[in-house]
Amino acid sequence: MIQGSVLALVLAAGKGTRMKSERPKVMHALAGAPMLAHVLATAKAASADRICLVVGPDMEEVASAARELDPGVATFVQAAQLGTADAVKAAEAGFTGFPGAVIVLYGDTPLLRAETLDRLRHALDDGADIAVVGFEASAPTGYGRLLLDERGRLLGIREEKDASETERALTLCNSGIMGFRSAKTLAGLLSRIGNKNAKGEFYLTDAVALARADGLDARLVRSEAAEVLGVNSRAELAKAEAVMQQRLREKAMAGGATLIAPETVFFSHDTDIGRDVLIEPNVIFGPGVVIGDNVTIFGFCHIVGATIGAGAVVGPFARFRPGTDLGPNVKVGNFVEIKQSEIAAGAKVNHLTYIGDASIGAAANIGAGTITCNYDGFAKHRTEIGPGVFIGSNSSLVAPVKIGEGAYIGSGSVISKDVAADALALSRAPQEERPGWAARIRKRRGGAKQPK
Repeated sequence: MIQGSVLALVLAAGKGTRMKSERPKVMHALAGAPMLAHVLATAKAASADRICLVVGPDMEEVASAARELDPGVATFVQAAQLGTADAVKAAEAGFTGFPGAVIVLYGDTPLLRAETLDRLRHALDDGADIAVVGFEASAPTGYGRLLLDERGRLLGIREEKDASETERALTLCNSGIMGFRSAKTLAGLLSRIGNKNAKGEFYLTDAVALARADGLDARLVRSEAAEVLGVNSRAELAKAEAVMQQRLREKAMAGGATLIAPETVFFSHDTDIGRDVLIEPNVIFGPGVVIGDNVTIFGFCHIVGATIGAGAVVGPFARFRPGTDLGPNVKVGNFVEIKQSEIAAGAKVNHLTYIGDASIGAAANIGAGTITCNYDGFAKHRTEIGPGVFIGSNSSLVAPVKIGEGAYIGSGSVISKDVAADALALSRAPQEERPGWAARIRKRRGGAKQPK
């Protein structure tokens, strides 16, 4: 973990025009959470004592989201997009007088690991006045290049539009992530950065050359290219999602889960999985899922906002919406949808069923085709099914309704009134049989036989 005082300054003022979206770029989701959330989580995991966020005008959505994630985030507005140094300067009131190091992060670089920030901070603790995270790029076009001296020490950073042909041939690239030993060091360098470059912008990267000219120690901290991938388009968002999903799959398997076809399973950033869990192919987890030990999830399930108790068996083709809470050893089968409902230990909901706004007692059995009719067109109502209840197939339970412990509901019933414990409830029309009716009809229609 990072030691000492650290301020994380997150730049998130970019409009993201290449995303072709009305939504601010940093609010686009990765593994079920905005990119900004991943960056803030990394900063907190690296023990940042203070977090400052720079947004653009009319980006209250971003500022509000940041405050929800961390109420202590201080927000600053960059009035016009005049470059990264200008963005940092917009937050100067936030870091002036801060007693520790300042690390500059980006809201559209969501794959950064806390371990890399630890190494960046270690370089500053070890005497560096400024440290830069760099990476080797197989296709460096578009990135600033890191310039090293003959001893491998960092000399400066050259933006591609200002680079010579020789410099453009370099593959060691700038991630944009930089650390400064102190807020005073940052402020001193920031005040001298100009905009005499091809784009007429104020580049924070110029701080490296200024630091070296002052005899300060500038260092390089290397990372993998995937870790510092900046997301500026939908295609890059898909690339970042692929990297994040691979990390989450590896984490799940390392924690004791078996994934039959890992590449087909998609997790949320917060999916919590126990040990000895078996997950078959083509399962999708949205946010807010907790899975106990020894759970089996068969293929083609979609699970969001649900808790699945130890030993439960789910699917295939089951859908859990938010508020689903399965107790231990529950069985939920194919083509079952559950939302905002509690299913107690050992209950079975095996097929072709909708359970909404309900509670189901322990060891109850819900027959095929059962529906809880929870919505009357104006409001949602609860269905309460007691322990040991048997619901016959193709039954409709019209909420609000209570089925007492141990009761039986006959197949095909529509239940709109409460049922007492241990009672049998039926609501079928009486069966009627007319002998010889079919033969008379066929004769009337010319002796036609039923098709084979």
